[in-house]
Amino acid sequence: MAGMIKRMIDNIIEKKTKGNPTLVLTTKTKFILKGLDPDFYTASSPDDPAIIAKLKTIASEMGITL
Repeated sequence: MAGMIKRMIDNIIEKKTKGNPTLVLTTKTKFILKGLDPDFYTASSPDDPAIIAKLKTIASEMGITL
C-alpha cells in the first residue's frame, strides 16, 4: 500500500503542531535532523519498512501515538 509513510508523517505533524504554522516548520526541521525529509515523500511513495520503523521511533520520541 503506497503512501503509508506520507500519511504517518502528516499524522505526526498534525498531532504535534495542532495546526500552528510555526510548529509545523519546526517539526519538519526535526524530521530532517533525524534523517527524513517530509517533503520527499508523497502519496505514491513506496512503503519502506525501515522508514516506517524510523517514523514510529520519531513519533515515540515526540510523545505521539500512531
